[in-house]
Formats: sequence, C-alpha cells, structure tokens
Amino acid sequence: MVAFVTVLCADQVSKWWILDVFDLPAKGSVAIMPGLNFTMVWNHAVTFGMLGGVGSWGPLLFCTVALLAVLALLWQMIRTTRMVVAIASAAIAGGAVGNVIDRMRYGAVVDFIHAHAFGWSWYVFNVADSAIVCGVIAWVIDSIWSERRQARSANQSGTPSSPASRGH
Repeated sequence: MVAFVTVLCADQVSKWWILDVFDLPAKGSVAIMPGLNFTMVWNHAVTFGMLGGVGSWGPLLFCTVALLAVLALLWQMIRTTRMVVAIASAAIAGGAVGNVIDRMRYGAVVDFIHAHAFGWSWYVFNVADSAIVCGVIAWVIDSIWSERRQARSANQSGTPSSPASRGH
C-alpha cells in the first residue's frame, strides 16, 4: 500500500507544481536539459493518445474502466505472495488513480514530461504513466523469472515442470 500512496502523491504533487507553481500552461514548452522538456499536453484520450475519438462519454468510460482495473490490482496486491508483484500492482493502481483524478478535475490528464533525442521524440507523459509502465515491466520480468525458477526447481527435484511434460 506504501507504493500506491507514494505514486499517487508524487503524481498529484508533480501535477500541482507543474500547473500552479511552474505555470506550464502559460509557457507551453520549456527545455529543462538536453533531451528533456516540460511540455503542456491535456490528454483527452488514454495511454499514448489512443482512443481519443470516443466522444463526450470518453472520460466517464475511461474512469470506470480504470477504477475497475484498480480494484483488480489492489485485490492482486493483497493476495500475491510475490513482493515485486505486490509493489508493481500498487504502483500501477496508484498511477491509474492519479490519472482518474485528473479526468475528474480537468476532463483530461495532465501530461508534461517530454523526452527527445537525435530527432526522436517520445509521447508526453506524467509520473502516473511512468509508474504504470514501470510497474508492468517489473511484473512481466518477475513473472518470467518466477517461471524459470519454478522450472529449474522442478528439474532439479526430478518433477515435471508442466502438465504438458507429464503427458497430459
């Protein structure tokens, strides 16, 4: 639960600072260092601008789906015995809630981190998006390693590692 609260607070504080202290909406885009700008984007779609044309029902639809996913992620966080999966689930859920708060407050998600280099430009994103992506990557890597550990353990004990290897 610490990861959930940490991600949610970091996301909301960064958005408050970018909007109300730094006043990025008035500035548009500001170079922070080579390869990194703060660029104001009001994202009315979902991740990386997908599903932007769903109309006026979009924010309600996105919020509903996100909150259902958050419930599933929090349930997974409580049930899992794997620490990485628990932290990843909490980080993903915290990021999702951060973006839902934006949709409810502003009708769009506040995106402002813009990485670019050598003519390449990534989508503009925020702390919540970063937590979601990092959480998914950590979960996938942990799942792959966990399966390999189980297979290695099964092979060392002489036990087949899957139903297919037992002839089922």
